[in-house]
Amino acid sequence: MDNFLKFMNKIVFLFVVALLLGCAPTEQEQKLPNILFAIADDASYPHMGAYGTDWIATPAFDFIAENGLLFHRAYTTNAKCAPSRATILTGRNSWQLEEACNHWPTWPEKFKSFAEVLPQANYQVGHTAKGWAPGKAYLGGQPRALIGPAFNTHKKEPPAKYISDNDYSANFVDFLDQVPAENPWFFWYGAIEPHRAYEYGVGQRIGNKTIDQIDVVPPFWPDNDTVRMDLLDYAFEIEYFDQQLMQMLEELRRRDLLDQTLIVVTADNGMPFPRVKGQVYEMDNHLPLAMMWPEGINNPGRSIEQLVSFSDFAPTFLEIAGVDISQSGMAPITGKSLTSIFSNESTKAPLHDFMLIGKERHDVGRPNDWGYPVRGIIKGEYLYTMNFETSRWPAGNPETGYLNTDGSPTKTTILDYMRNDKSKEYWDWAFGLRPEEELYHIVDDPYCINNLANKTELLEMKKNLQELMLTTLKQQGDPRAMGKGEIFDQYEYADPKTKDFYNRWVADEELNAGWVNPGDFEKNIEKIIK
Repeated sequence: MDNFLKFMNKIVFLFVVALLLGCAPTEQEQKLPNILFAIADDASYPHMGAYGTDWIATPAFDFIAENGLLFHRAYTTNAKCAPSRATILTGRNSWQLEEACNHWPTWPEKFKSFAEVLPQANYQVGHTAKGWAPGKAYLGGQPRALIGPAFNTHKKEPPAKYISDNDYSANFVDFLDQVPAENPWFFWYGAIEPHRAYEYGVGQRIGNKTIDQIDVVPPFWPDNDTVRMDLLDYAFEIEYFDQQLMQMLEELRRRDLLDQTLIVVTADNGMPFPRVKGQVYEMDNHLPLAMMWPEGINNPGRSIEQLVSFSDFAPTFLEIAGVDISQSGMAPITGKSLTSIFSNESTKAPLHDFMLIGKERHDVGRPNDWGYPVRGIIKGEYLYTMNFETSRWPAGNPETGYLNTDGSPTKTTILDYMRNDKSKEYWDWAFGLRPEEELYHIVDDPYCINNLANKTELLEMKKNLQELMLTTLKQQGDPRAMGKGEIFDQYEYADPKTKDFYNRWVADEELNAGWVNPGDFEKNIEKIIK
Protein backbone atom coordinates (compact mmCIF):
# COMPACT_ATOMS: atom_id res chain seq x y z
CA MET A 1 0.00 0.00 0.00
CA ASP A 2 2.82 2.40 0.94
CA ASN A 3 4.51 1.65 -2.38
CA PHE A 4 1.27 2.30 -4.20
CA LEU A 5 0.80 5.70 -2.46
CA LYS A 6 4.40 6.64 -3.25
CA PHE A 7 3.81 5.66 -6.87
CA MET A 8 0.61 7.75 -7.05
CA ASN A 9 2.26 10.74 -5.41
CA LYS A 10 5.05 10.54 -7.98
CA ILE A 11 2.50 10.40 -10.80
CA VAL A 12 0.68 13.47 -9.42
CA PHE A 13 3.96 15.34 -9.03
CA LEU A 14 5.02 14.60 -12.59
CA PHE A 15 1.59 15.58 -13.85
CA VAL A 16 1.74 18.95 -12.04
CA VAL A 17 5.26 19.62 -13.34
CA ALA A 18 4.18 18.76 -16.86
CA LEU A 19 1.15 21.00 -16.51
CA LEU A 20 3.27 23.91 -15.28
CA LEU A 21 5.81 23.43 -18.03
CA GLY A 22 3.05 23.29 -20.58
CA CYS A 23 1.63 26.57 -19.31
CA ALA A 24 5.00 28.33 -19.21
CA PRO A 25 5.39 30.58 -22.25
CA THR A 26 8.00 29.50 -24.74
CA GLU A 27 10.32 32.03 -26.34
CA GLN A 28 7.95 32.30 -29.29
CA GLU A 29 4.99 32.80 -26.99
CA GLN A 30 6.59 35.66 -25.06
CA LYS A 31 4.93 38.97 -25.88
CA LEU A 32 6.54 40.55 -28.88
CA PRO A 33 8.04 44.06 -28.61
CA ASN A 34 6.02 47.14 -29.34
CA ILE A 35 7.33 49.60 -31.92
CA LEU A 36 7.04 53.39 -31.84
CA PHE A 37 8.28 54.97 -35.06
CA ALA A 38 8.68 58.76 -34.84
CA ILE A 39 9.44 60.59 -38.08
CA ALA A 40 10.02 64.32 -38.42
CA ASP A 41 9.09 65.98 -41.70
CA ASP A 42 12.25 67.55 -43.27
CA ALA A 43 15.18 67.54 -40.80
CA SER A 44 18.83 67.06 -41.70
CA TYR A 45 21.71 65.39 -39.91
CA PRO A 46 23.19 66.65 -37.56
CA HIS A 47 20.29 68.78 -36.36
CA MET A 48 19.58 67.04 -33.07
CA GLY A 49 21.21 67.83 -29.74
CA ALA A 50 22.85 64.43 -29.40
CA TYR A 51 24.98 65.22 -32.48
CA GLY A 52 26.34 68.37 -30.85
CA THR A 53 23.99 70.90 -32.46
CA ASP A 54 23.66 73.25 -29.49
CA TRP A 55 21.12 75.63 -31.04
CA ILE A 56 18.47 72.89 -31.24
CA ALA A 57 17.29 71.34 -27.95
CA THR A 58 16.01 67.78 -28.38
CA PRO A 59 15.96 66.09 -24.95
CA ALA A 60 13.70 63.22 -26.11
CA PHE A 61 15.93 62.33 -29.05
CA ASP A 62 18.99 62.68 -26.83
CA PHE A 63 17.48 60.40 -24.16
CA ILE A 64 16.80 57.71 -26.74
CA ALA A 65 20.34 58.01 -28.12
CA GLU A 66 21.92 57.93 -24.65
CA ASN A 67 19.94 54.86 -23.65
CA GLY A 68 20.09 53.12 -27.01
CA LEU A 69 21.92 53.73 -30.27
CA LEU A 70 22.95 56.91 -32.06
CA PHE A 71 23.48 56.40 -35.79
CA HIS A 72 25.92 58.67 -37.60
CA ARG A 73 25.57 57.39 -41.18
CA ALA A 74 21.87 56.78 -41.84
CA TYR A 75 20.62 57.59 -45.35
CA THR A 76 17.33 57.70 -47.16
CA THR A 77 17.48 56.41 -50.72
CA ASN A 78 15.42 59.34 -52.07
CA ALA A 79 15.25 62.71 -50.30
CA LYS A 80 11.59 63.61 -50.74
CA CYS A 81 8.55 62.81 -48.57
CA ALA A 82 6.63 60.21 -50.59
CA PRO A 83 9.52 58.18 -52.07
CA SER A 84 11.49 58.20 -48.81
CA ARG A 85 8.50 56.91 -46.88
CA ALA A 86 7.82 54.33 -49.59
CA THR A 87 11.30 52.93 -49.04
CA ILE A 88 10.66 52.77 -45.29
CA LEU A 89 7.39 50.90 -45.77
CA THR A 90 8.58 48.36 -48.33
CA GLY A 91 12.26 47.80 -47.57
CA ARG A 92 13.01 48.47 -51.24
CA ASN A 93 14.99 51.25 -52.89
CA SER A 94 12.76 53.82 -54.53
CA TRP A 95 13.78 52.90 -58.11
CA GLN A 96 12.41 49.41 -57.37
CA LEU A 97 8.93 50.76 -56.64
CA GLU A 98 7.62 51.82 -60.07
CA GLU A 99 5.33 54.87 -59.61
CA ALA A 100 6.20 55.12 -55.90
CA CYS A 101 9.70 56.25 -56.86
CA ASN A 102 8.10 59.60 -57.69
CA HIS A 103 6.60 62.28 -55.49
CA TRP A 104 2.79 62.53 -55.53
CA PRO A 105 2.25 59.13 -57.21
CA THR A 106 -0.46 56.53 -57.13
CA TRP A 107 0.84 53.67 -55.00
CA PRO A 108 1.19 50.42 -57.01
CA GLU A 109 -1.22 47.84 -55.58
CA LYS A 110 1.39 45.07 -55.89
CA PHE A 111 3.59 46.48 -53.10
CA LYS A 112 2.55 45.62 -49.54
CA SER A 113 3.86 47.69 -46.64
CA PHE A 114 5.33 46.11 -43.52
CA ALA A 115 2.54 47.79 -41.55
CA GLU A 116 -0.02 45.83 -43.58
CA VAL A 117 1.85 42.63 -42.72
CA LEU A 118 2.34 43.14 -38.96
CA PRO A 119 -1.26 42.18 -38.11
CA GLN A 120 -0.30 38.66 -39.24
CA ALA A 121 1.75 38.59 -36.01
CA ASN A 122 -1.22 39.90 -34.00
CA TYR A 123 0.07 43.49 -33.99
CA GLN A 124 -2.28 46.43 -33.60
CA VAL A 125 -1.22 49.13 -36.06
CA GLY A 126 -2.03 52.82 -36.25
CA HIS A 127 -0.64 56.25 -37.02
CA THR A 128 -1.19 59.91 -36.40
CA ALA A 129 -0.81 62.84 -38.79
CA LYS A 130 1.43 62.27 -41.81
CA GLY A 131 1.86 58.67 -42.88
CA TRP A 132 2.81 57.87 -46.47
CA ALA A 133 2.25 61.12 -48.32
CA PRO A 134 1.65 62.86 -50.58
CA GLY A 135 0.01 60.47 -53.00
CA LYS A 136 -2.97 58.19 -53.53
CA ALA A 137 -3.27 54.56 -52.46
CA TYR A 138 -6.08 52.18 -53.37
CA LEU A 139 -6.71 48.46 -53.14
CA GLY A 140 -9.47 47.02 -55.28
CA GLY A 141 -10.74 50.53 -55.93
CA GLN A 142 -11.04 51.34 -52.21
CA PRO A 143 -8.83 53.70 -50.18
CA ARG A 144 -5.89 51.79 -48.76
CA ALA A 145 -4.46 52.24 -45.25
CA LEU A 146 -0.75 51.60 -45.71
CA ILE A 147 -0.03 52.30 -42.01
CA GLY A 148 -3.22 51.25 -40.32
CA PRO A 149 -6.06 53.50 -39.19
CA ALA A 150 -5.44 57.17 -38.43
CA PHE A 151 -5.73 58.55 -34.90
CA ASN A 152 -6.23 62.28 -35.40
CA THR A 153 -9.25 63.12 -33.24
CA HIS A 154 -7.54 65.20 -30.57
CA LYS A 155 -6.58 68.79 -31.38
CA LYS A 156 -4.75 71.51 -29.50
CA GLU A 157 -3.83 75.15 -29.91
CA PRO A 158 -0.42 75.19 -31.63
CA PRO A 159 2.30 77.45 -30.20
CA ALA A 160 2.82 79.23 -33.53
CA LYS A 161 1.28 79.70 -36.94
CA TYR A 162 1.82 76.79 -39.37
CA ILE A 163 2.49 74.24 -36.63
CA SER A 164 -0.08 71.46 -36.75
CA ASP A 165 -3.06 71.53 -34.40
CA ASN A 166 -2.88 67.74 -34.16
CA ASP A 167 -2.40 66.76 -30.52
CA TYR A 168 0.10 64.05 -31.40
CA SER A 169 0.66 62.70 -27.91
CA ALA A 170 -3.06 62.67 -27.02
CA ASN A 171 -3.76 60.71 -30.18
CA PHE A 172 -1.02 58.26 -29.23
CA VAL A 173 -2.79 57.77 -25.88
CA ASP A 174 -6.03 57.22 -27.78
CA PHE A 175 -4.33 54.48 -29.80
CA LEU A 176 -2.84 52.79 -26.73
CA ASP A 177 -6.23 52.77 -25.00
CA GLN A 178 -7.75 50.61 -27.74
CA VAL A 179 -4.92 48.06 -27.91
CA PRO A 180 -5.85 44.80 -26.12
CA ALA A 181 -3.46 44.05 -23.27
CA GLU A 182 -2.26 40.82 -24.87
CA ASN A 183 -1.39 42.43 -28.23
CA PRO A 184 1.87 44.04 -29.31
CA TRP A 185 1.53 47.23 -31.33
CA PHE A 186 3.15 49.43 -33.96
CA PHE A 187 2.50 53.18 -33.98
CA TRP A 188 3.72 55.72 -36.54
CA TYR A 189 4.12 59.24 -35.14
CA GLY A 190 4.26 61.28 -38.33
CA ALA A 191 4.76 64.89 -37.32
CA ILE A 192 4.22 67.73 -39.79
CA GLU A 193 7.15 69.66 -38.32
CA PRO A 194 9.60 71.06 -39.41
CA HIS A 195 7.95 71.14 -42.86
CA ARG A 196 7.36 74.60 -44.35
CA ALA A 197 5.84 77.12 -43.84
CA TYR A 198 7.22 78.81 -40.69
CA GLU A 199 6.03 81.82 -38.77
CA TYR A 200 8.95 84.17 -39.34
CA GLY A 201 10.82 85.08 -36.17
CA VAL A 202 9.09 82.53 -33.93
CA GLY A 203 12.38 80.85 -33.00
CA GLN A 204 13.61 84.08 -31.53
CA ARG A 205 10.34 85.44 -30.16
CA ILE A 206 8.94 82.27 -28.53
CA GLY A 207 11.91 79.93 -28.66
CA ASN A 208 14.13 82.53 -26.94
CA LYS A 209 16.96 81.87 -29.38
CA THR A 210 19.44 84.33 -30.83
CA ILE A 211 21.01 84.23 -34.25
CA ASP A 212 24.53 84.21 -32.83
CA GLN A 213 23.85 80.77 -31.31
CA ILE A 214 24.12 79.23 -34.78
CA ASP A 215 27.69 77.99 -35.08
CA VAL A 216 27.76 77.50 -38.86
CA VAL A 217 25.69 78.51 -41.87
CA PRO A 218 26.19 76.21 -44.88
CA PRO A 219 28.40 78.03 -47.38
CA PHE A 220 25.88 77.62 -50.22
CA TRP A 221 23.62 80.23 -48.53
CA PRO A 222 24.41 83.85 -47.63
CA ASP A 223 25.30 84.21 -43.96
CA ASN A 224 23.03 87.04 -42.92
CA ASP A 225 20.37 87.77 -40.31
CA THR A 226 17.48 86.65 -42.54
CA VAL A 227 18.96 83.22 -43.19
CA ARG A 228 19.93 82.77 -39.54
CA MET A 229 16.42 83.74 -38.43
CA ASP A 230 15.04 81.17 -40.88
CA LEU A 231 17.28 78.54 -39.28
CA LEU A 232 16.02 79.45 -35.80
CA ASP A 233 12.42 79.00 -36.97
CA TYR A 234 13.39 75.59 -38.36
CA ALA A 235 14.94 74.75 -34.97
CA PHE A 236 11.78 75.81 -33.15
CA GLU A 237 9.70 73.34 -35.15
CA ILE A 238 12.15 70.47 -34.58
CA GLU A 239 11.92 71.19 -30.87
CA TYR A 240 8.14 71.00 -31.03
CA PHE A 241 8.39 67.58 -32.68
CA ASP A 242 10.71 66.49 -29.89
CA GLN A 243 8.47 67.87 -27.13
CA GLN A 244 5.57 65.77 -28.37
CA LEU A 245 7.85 62.73 -28.50
CA MET A 246 8.86 63.32 -24.88
CA GLN A 247 5.19 63.24 -23.86
CA MET A 248 4.87 59.87 -25.62
CA LEU A 249 7.90 58.53 -23.74
CA GLU A 250 6.36 59.66 -20.48
CA GLU A 251 3.12 57.87 -21.38
CA LEU A 252 5.03 54.66 -22.09
CA ARG A 253 6.82 54.97 -18.76
CA ARG A 254 3.50 55.56 -16.98
CA ARG A 255 2.10 52.37 -18.51
CA ASP A 256 5.29 50.42 -17.77
CA LEU A 257 5.83 49.84 -21.50
CA LEU A 258 9.12 51.64 -22.04
CA ASP A 259 11.40 48.62 -21.65
CA GLN A 260 9.51 46.43 -24.10
CA THR A 261 9.15 49.06 -26.84
CA LEU A 262 11.54 49.66 -29.71
CA ILE A 263 11.57 53.42 -30.29
CA VAL A 264 12.93 54.73 -33.59
CA VAL A 265 13.36 58.46 -34.26
CA THR A 266 14.36 59.89 -37.62
CA ALA A 267 13.23 62.22 -40.45
CA ASP A 268 12.12 61.51 -44.00
CA ASN A 269 14.53 63.82 -45.84
CA GLY A 270 16.75 66.84 -45.36
CA MET A 271 15.78 70.32 -44.23
CA PRO A 272 13.38 72.37 -46.44
CA PHE A 273 16.01 74.82 -47.64
CA PRO A 274 17.59 75.49 -51.05
CA ARG A 275 20.02 72.80 -52.28
CA VAL A 276 18.94 70.38 -49.56
CA LYS A 277 15.44 68.86 -49.59
CA GLY A 278 14.74 67.19 -52.92
CA GLN A 279 18.34 67.13 -54.15
CA VAL A 280 21.03 64.43 -54.02
CA TYR A 281 23.79 65.76 -51.78
CA GLU A 282 25.06 64.88 -48.33
CA MET A 283 22.71 67.15 -46.34
CA ASP A 284 19.74 65.96 -48.40
CA ASN A 285 19.93 62.20 -47.82
CA HIS A 286 21.98 61.97 -44.58
CA LEU A 287 19.48 61.95 -41.72
CA PRO A 288 19.31 61.78 -37.92
CA LEU A 289 18.53 58.39 -36.40
CA ALA A 290 18.35 57.11 -32.84
CA MET A 291 16.88 53.88 -31.45
CA MET A 292 16.14 52.60 -27.95
CA TRP A 293 14.89 49.20 -26.80
CA PRO A 294 15.93 48.35 -23.23
CA GLU A 295 14.96 44.68 -23.54
CA GLY A 296 16.43 44.20 -27.00
CA ILE A 297 19.56 46.35 -27.44
CA ASN A 298 22.79 45.18 -25.84
CA ASN A 299 25.30 47.66 -24.46
CA PRO A 300 23.15 50.77 -24.91
CA GLY A 301 24.75 54.16 -25.32
CA ARG A 302 26.72 53.13 -28.42
CA SER A 303 27.42 55.33 -31.44
CA ILE A 304 27.00 53.47 -34.74
CA GLU A 305 29.36 54.58 -37.51
CA GLN A 306 28.41 52.02 -40.17
CA LEU A 307 26.14 52.82 -43.10
CA VAL A 308 22.42 52.26 -42.55
CA SER A 309 19.68 52.58 -45.18
CA PHE A 310 16.03 53.47 -44.80
CA SER A 311 15.36 50.19 -46.59
CA ASP A 312 16.63 48.47 -43.41
CA PHE A 313 13.66 49.50 -41.25
CA ALA A 314 11.10 47.10 -42.74
CA PRO A 315 13.16 43.89 -42.39
CA THR A 316 14.14 44.93 -38.86
CA PHE A 317 10.56 45.42 -37.73
CA LEU A 318 9.37 42.21 -39.38
CA GLU A 319 12.17 40.16 -37.85
CA ILE A 320 11.57 41.30 -34.28
CA ALA A 321 7.83 40.72 -34.84
CA GLY A 322 8.55 37.13 -35.81
CA VAL A 323 7.16 37.52 -39.33
CA ASP A 324 8.42 35.18 -42.03
CA ILE A 325 9.06 37.66 -44.85
CA SER A 326 8.93 34.91 -47.46
CA GLN A 327 5.34 34.22 -46.41
CA SER A 328 4.32 37.86 -45.97
CA GLY A 329 3.22 38.63 -49.52
CA MET A 330 5.67 41.53 -49.72
CA ALA A 331 7.91 42.07 -52.72
CA PRO A 332 11.50 40.91 -52.11
CA ILE A 333 13.20 43.21 -49.63
CA THR A 334 16.48 44.92 -50.50
CA GLY A 335 17.28 46.23 -47.02
CA LYS A 336 18.93 44.31 -44.20
CA SER A 337 17.79 43.79 -40.63
CA LEU A 338 19.54 45.87 -37.99
CA THR A 339 19.25 43.22 -35.28
CA SER A 340 22.95 42.35 -35.49
CA ILE A 341 23.63 45.95 -34.44
CA PHE A 342 21.13 45.59 -31.61
CA SER A 343 22.95 42.51 -30.30
CA ASN A 344 26.35 44.19 -30.80
CA GLU A 345 27.76 41.33 -32.85
CA SER A 346 31.07 43.07 -33.50
CA THR A 347 32.50 40.08 -35.35
CA LYS A 348 29.99 40.52 -38.17
CA ALA A 349 30.89 42.55 -41.24
CA PRO A 350 29.08 45.90 -41.72
CA LEU A 351 25.62 45.57 -43.21
CA HIS A 352 26.49 47.82 -46.15
CA ASP A 353 29.80 48.48 -47.88
CA PHE A 354 28.22 51.34 -49.83
CA MET A 355 24.94 53.20 -50.10
CA LEU A 356 22.88 53.97 -53.22
CA ILE A 357 20.76 57.11 -53.46
CA GLY A 358 18.85 58.87 -56.22
CA LYS A 359 15.70 60.56 -57.42
CA GLU A 360 13.27 60.85 -60.30
CA ARG A 361 10.31 63.27 -60.43
CA HIS A 362 9.76 65.23 -57.25
CA ASP A 363 7.70 68.40 -57.52
CA VAL A 364 6.44 69.45 -60.93
CA GLY A 365 7.46 72.61 -62.78
CA ARG A 366 9.22 71.29 -65.88
CA PRO A 367 7.65 70.68 -69.32
CA ASN A 368 5.45 67.59 -69.38
CA ASP A 369 6.00 67.04 -65.64
CA TRP A 370 9.48 65.69 -66.33
CA GLY A 371 11.68 64.83 -63.37
CA TYR A 372 15.37 65.41 -62.74
CA PRO A 373 16.86 61.89 -62.67
CA VAL A 374 19.95 61.30 -60.54
CA ARG A 375 21.69 58.23 -59.16
CA GLY A 376 24.46 58.31 -56.59
CA ILE A 377 26.72 56.11 -54.52
CA ILE A 378 28.31 56.75 -51.12
CA LYS A 379 31.36 54.62 -50.44
CA GLY A 380 34.06 55.35 -47.92
CA GLU A 381 34.61 59.09 -47.78
CA TYR A 382 33.16 59.92 -51.21
CA LEU A 383 29.82 60.69 -52.82
CA TYR A 384 29.56 60.20 -56.58
CA THR A 385 26.46 61.17 -58.58
CA MET A 386 25.29 60.94 -62.20
CA ASN A 387 22.83 63.55 -63.49
CA PHE A 388 21.08 61.92 -66.46
CA GLU A 389 19.29 64.95 -67.93
CA THR A 390 21.65 67.91 -67.57
CA SER A 391 19.61 70.20 -69.84
CA ARG A 392 16.82 70.21 -67.27
CA TRP A 393 16.69 72.58 -64.32
CA PRO A 394 17.49 70.57 -61.15
CA ALA A 395 15.14 72.51 -58.87
CA GLY A 396 12.45 73.05 -61.48
CA ASN A 397 12.16 75.66 -64.21
CA PRO A 398 12.86 79.27 -63.17
CA GLU A 399 9.71 80.65 -64.85
CA THR A 400 7.54 78.31 -62.75
CA GLY A 401 9.17 79.28 -59.47
CA TYR A 402 11.77 76.52 -58.92
CA LEU A 403 8.98 74.31 -57.59
CA ASN A 404 11.28 71.63 -56.16
CA THR A 405 12.50 74.14 -53.57
CA ASP A 406 9.99 75.27 -50.97
CA GLY A 407 9.36 78.97 -50.62
CA SER A 408 11.29 80.51 -47.72
CA PRO A 409 13.18 83.61 -46.58
CA THR A 410 16.41 81.82 -47.49
CA LYS A 411 15.19 81.09 -51.02
CA THR A 412 14.02 84.68 -51.43
CA THR A 413 17.40 85.95 -50.25
CA ILE A 414 19.27 83.85 -52.82
CA LEU A 415 16.95 85.01 -55.61
CA ASP A 416 17.33 88.65 -54.56
CA TYR A 417 21.12 88.34 -54.56
CA MET A 418 21.03 87.04 -58.13
CA ARG A 419 18.43 89.49 -59.44
CA ASN A 420 20.16 92.50 -57.92
CA ASP A 421 23.61 91.43 -59.19
CA LYS A 422 24.89 91.06 -55.64
CA SER A 423 25.95 87.44 -56.13
CA LYS A 424 25.01 84.67 -58.54
CA GLU A 425 27.14 82.05 -56.74
CA TYR A 426 24.40 81.03 -54.28
CA TRP A 427 21.87 80.81 -57.11
CA ASP A 428 24.19 78.55 -59.10
CA TRP A 429 24.52 76.15 -56.15
CA ALA A 430 20.79 76.06 -55.46
CA PHE A 431 19.17 76.35 -58.89
CA GLY A 432 21.76 76.34 -61.69
CA LEU A 433 22.34 73.66 -64.31
CA ARG A 434 24.60 70.82 -63.20
CA PRO A 435 27.28 68.69 -64.89
CA GLU A 436 26.80 65.06 -65.81
CA GLU A 437 29.06 63.85 -62.99
CA GLU A 438 29.74 65.11 -59.47
CA LEU A 439 32.21 63.76 -56.93
CA TYR A 440 32.66 65.03 -53.38
CA HIS A 441 34.88 64.15 -50.45
CA ILE A 442 32.08 64.29 -47.89
CA VAL A 443 34.35 64.10 -44.84
CA ASP A 444 36.25 67.29 -45.69
CA ASP A 445 33.44 68.77 -47.78
CA PRO A 446 30.08 67.75 -46.22
CA TYR A 447 28.34 70.63 -48.01
CA CYS A 448 29.41 69.25 -51.42
CA ILE A 449 30.87 72.50 -52.70
CA ASN A 450 34.05 71.32 -54.45
CA ASN A 451 33.25 68.99 -57.35
CA LEU A 452 36.23 66.67 -57.82
CA ALA A 453 34.84 64.77 -60.82
CA ASN A 454 37.52 66.06 -63.20
CA LYS A 455 40.51 65.61 -60.90
CA THR A 456 43.02 63.48 -62.79
CA GLU A 457 44.20 61.62 -59.71
CA LEU A 458 40.60 60.58 -58.91
CA LEU A 459 39.48 59.43 -62.36
CA GLU A 460 40.14 55.74 -61.69
CA MET A 461 38.26 55.85 -58.40
CA LYS A 462 35.39 57.72 -60.05
CA LYS A 463 35.19 55.08 -62.78
CA ASN A 464 35.11 52.30 -60.18
CA LEU A 465 32.32 54.03 -58.24
CA GLN A 466 30.29 54.48 -61.41
CA GLU A 467 30.69 50.84 -62.41
CA LEU A 468 29.78 49.58 -58.95
CA MET A 469 26.73 51.86 -58.83
CA LEU A 470 25.41 50.97 -62.28
CA THR A 471 26.07 47.26 -61.88
CA THR A 472 24.19 47.17 -58.58
CA LEU A 473 21.32 49.25 -59.93
CA LYS A 474 20.92 46.87 -62.87
CA GLN A 475 20.91 43.92 -60.49
CA GLN A 476 18.09 45.68 -58.60
CA GLY A 477 16.10 46.16 -61.80
CA ASP A 478 16.40 49.95 -61.97
CA PRO A 479 14.89 51.07 -65.31
CA ARG A 480 17.08 54.18 -65.36
CA ALA A 481 20.30 52.16 -65.19
CA MET A 482 19.01 49.84 -67.91
CA GLY A 483 18.30 52.64 -70.38
CA LYS A 484 14.54 52.69 -69.81
CA GLY A 485 14.32 55.63 -67.43
CA GLU A 486 11.67 57.46 -69.45
CA ILE A 487 9.08 55.28 -67.68
CA PHE A 488 9.45 57.43 -64.56
CA ASP A 489 8.45 60.55 -66.53
CA GLN A 490 5.45 58.71 -67.96
CA TYR A 491 3.97 57.82 -64.58
CA GLU A 492 1.09 60.17 -63.82
CA TYR A 493 1.46 62.93 -61.25
CA ALA A 494 -1.55 62.20 -59.07
CA ASP A 495 -2.48 65.68 -57.83
CA PRO A 496 -4.95 67.18 -60.36
CA LYS A 497 -4.50 70.68 -58.91
CA THR A 498 -0.87 70.94 -60.01
CA LYS A 499 -0.58 68.22 -62.63
CA ASP A 500 0.99 69.47 -65.89
CA PHE A 501 1.86 72.68 -64.05
CA TYR A 502 4.45 73.99 -66.51
CA ASN A 503 2.34 73.60 -69.64
CA ARG A 504 -0.70 75.11 -67.95
CA TRP A 505 1.39 77.99 -66.59
CA VAL A 506 2.88 78.97 -69.94
CA ALA A 507 -0.64 78.81 -71.38
CA ASP A 508 -1.52 81.60 -68.88
CA GLU A 509 -3.74 79.49 -66.65
CA GLU A 510 -3.91 80.93 -63.13
CA LEU A 511 -2.30 78.43 -60.79
CA ASN A 512 -1.21 78.38 -57.16
CA ALA A 513 1.35 75.72 -56.30
CA GLY A 514 0.91 76.47 -52.60
CA TRP A 515 4.44 75.68 -51.46
CA VAL A 516 6.39 78.52 -53.11
CA ASN A 517 6.09 82.29 -52.91
CA PRO A 518 4.68 84.46 -55.73
CA GLY A 519 8.04 86.21 -55.98
CA ASP A 520 9.83 82.91 -56.76
CA PHE A 521 8.64 82.94 -60.39
CA GLU A 522 11.25 84.35 -62.74
CA LYS A 523 10.22 86.96 -65.31
CA ASN A 524 13.65 87.69 -66.80
CA ILE A 525 14.73 84.29 -68.09
CA GLU A 526 17.17 85.84 -70.56
CA LYS A 527 19.25 87.22 -67.71
CA ILE A 528 19.50 83.80 -66.09
CA ILE A 529 20.53 82.05 -69.29
CA LYS A 530 23.08 84.78 -70.00
